[in-house]
Amino acid sequence: MKRLLLLGMTTACVLMTPSALQAQGRHSAQQELQAAQAALTAGHHGEAWQRYHHLAERGNPLAQFVVGQFLQQGWGRPVDQVAACNWFSKAAGQHVPYAEHLWADCLAQGIGREQDIARALHWYERAANDGHWLSLCSAAHYFIRGQGVAQDVQRGLSMCTQAAQAESPPAMLQLAHYYEQDADVPQDLARARYWYGQAARRQQPEAQYRLGLMLAQGQGGPAEPDAALTWLESAASAGYAEAYLPTAVLYGNADVQAETGALAPAHLAKVYLWIEAARASKLPPPQQALAATIENQVLAVMPASWRPELDRKLAAHLARFAPP
Repeated sequence: MKRLLLLGMTTACVLMTPSALQAQGRHSAQQELQAAQAALTAGHHGEAWQRYHHLAERGNPLAQFVVGQFLQQGWGRPVDQVAACNWFSKAAGQHVPYAEHLWADCLAQGIGREQDIARALHWYERAANDGHWLSLCSAAHYFIRGQGVAQDVQRGLSMCTQAAQAESPPAMLQLAHYYEQDADVPQDLARARYWYGQAARRQQPEAQYRLGLMLAQGQGGPAEPDAALTWLESAASAGYAEAYLPTAVLYGNADVQAETGALAPAHLAKVYLWIEAARASKLPPPQQALAATIENQVLAVMPASWRPELDRKLAAHLARFAPP
């Protein structure tokens, strides 16, 4: 009986083709990755590190990338940028797009090795070809600055535009920055406004904030105060602290009610909420002084009975976006 059992086991092993064995190995690796990710999500950094590191040592590219992230970000262990770059290099060699980008950063910054802009540009381009489009904007930086390569502003802008046109919201934001306020790029406020708008519509809070300011000030096109308020409040509602004060200011500048000569109650409440959010953030002294002045003006006319409910809303908002 034992002999028959052994014979059956041997026959089963022989019948498992190489492709079947490979599929079984992939399934096992996937299960191990899922267990590692579950540990990381739960904040069990020690267990997650052991699982990912074990897989990385066996050549799993995703695990190699995550091990690099552990060392770069200091998740439950000391930061080691040089070791992180070494792992990013391994994962990049197996076409993990963001690892390719981060390995390019390592080369461009000379982390643990001599700076090599030419190789960095190769890896940024490869990352973009593998789907990480924002890498083109990183490469564009070196052409726009003329750092490590001959300066070619138009080539840099063309590269970043390609990334933006590929539906990368961070690339849209970066391109808008270049056109709005970069020392090496001829200013084009209309294009800046356009690309901030594209990024804002794709839920980029900083783009919503900057678009709101341009609309409020009539930069790159006509002033649109209502649209400006909409975008600024969208950014503020997403926890983008720089939007708090201008949102309060625009609500404070809203038209008054004809019958009372005062702000509508809803607008007055919004001024209070956003000015208090601004005061709770780290504002420069001049803006803190402005916020304090507005707060005093609001408190002089707002019924005290409103404050408990508004303060609860404010506390909930600030808690939601409190730094970790």
